[in-house]
Amino acid sequence: MSEITNSNARPAQPSLSALTSCMSDYDPHAMPVKQAQAIISACITPVNAIEKVALRSALDRVLASDIISPIDVPAHDNSAMDGYAFNSADLRHDADTVLTVAGTAHAGRAYQGALASGQAIRIMTGALMPDGADTVIPQEFVSIPAGSQAAFITIPAAAVKPGANRRLAGEDLQAGTAAISQGRILRPADLGLLASLGIAEIPVRRRLRVAFFSTGDELRSVGEALDPGCVYDSNRYTLYGMLQRLGCDIIDMGVVGDDPQALENAFRSACENADAIITSGGVSVGDADHTKQMMAQLGDVAFWKIGMRPGRPLAFGSITSGGKQALFFGLPGNPVAVMVSFYFFAREALLQMMGAQAAPLPLMRATAAVGIRKRPGRTEYQRGILSMNDGQWSVRPTAAQGSGILRSMAEANCMIVLAHEQGDVASGDAVEVILFDGLV
Repeated sequence: MSEITNSNARPAQPSLSALTSCMSDYDPHAMPVKQAQAIISACITPVNAIEKVALRSALDRVLASDIISPIDVPAHDNSAMDGYAFNSADLRHDADTVLTVAGTAHAGRAYQGALASGQAIRIMTGALMPDGADTVIPQEFVSIPAGSQAAFITIPAAAVKPGANRRLAGEDLQAGTAAISQGRILRPADLGLLASLGIAEIPVRRRLRVAFFSTGDELRSVGEALDPGCVYDSNRYTLYGMLQRLGCDIIDMGVVGDDPQALENAFRSACENADAIITSGGVSVGDADHTKQMMAQLGDVAFWKIGMRPGRPLAFGSITSGGKQALFFGLPGNPVAVMVSFYFFAREALLQMMGAQAAPLPLMRATAAVGIRKRPGRTEYQRGILSMNDGQWSVRPTAAQGSGILRSMAEANCMIVLAHEQGDVASGDAVEVILFDGLV
């Protein structure tokens, strides 16, 4: 790996107060989902550090600049299949065409010379088209006269069209054109395309560093004894999985108790070592929820509550410590609310910080299999089970929708998205869903 820019450099983030001061309907304690998403997006500046990595190390990395093809792909006209190459001018339209077989061309071993009128060559898939040939007929469409020892072939009338089965030079990609655009998260097919261009090193964005921790005296890590009134911390494991899938460099800071000094120390350490900080719990109004106090001391906050369910307590802002700044996502403590808040707020923001082309999660429409209760004035994300019935997609909520019931997320295969202004849904109505495939 070779470095191009300083990997420790962090982009300056816009002032949150400047973004929100001009909003006439701005209320940090009752933020509609779309407004909150817009504020977050406006705050993002991608990491500006770039490094070069070997082609095999580029999978799932974010491409930092356009890749311009240095060659035509394919480099030469070649055959798309095994058969015979010839000049279409020799074809007869009212009768069979008989051609003399002048030789053979293999992939990597071109036929030497040019075809004369009335000649063809035996050609293999990928072999270069010889001079004078512009068409290939599949071998199964020709006949060879008995006793000719393949010296002649007969092509039936109208068996092939001129120019058929010939790949043109540059047909896939022309030299000087963009093969892949910057911001793309590189997939296996992209690696193959880059290899076909002979490119060995790829410029990619530095991996985004994300620190995360859970808050609460009641939390225990897996492997510890579970005291009365305590619960195992599941949020760090779901956050770990979701961040891992995004390709982030992860800093797991464990569990931080309900102690202001411990929380301050954790925030300062996270800020000085990461680009973004994600916490779970501690953003509600309980006496032991100290995050709000820390944000007043160390940071700038855009909002504290979202008009959504699950996940109403959700903080977004920035933290400054030691001359460094990091974006902050304070997620709720309930396990389902953590995942929902991450997917619909943090995920796209982190992709944007990575410099990736961050398209919103795709929606599809399905028919509600049962009635769904919904109160207008908030966006709801209900866990659902999507299935195909009589050729149509239908969806029903999982039985339990409590924000602490993590099993419902494991049972669901989609999220039913009920818009801010929407009311109750009747059985048979169309609803929008987001598939979990590739997310959870």
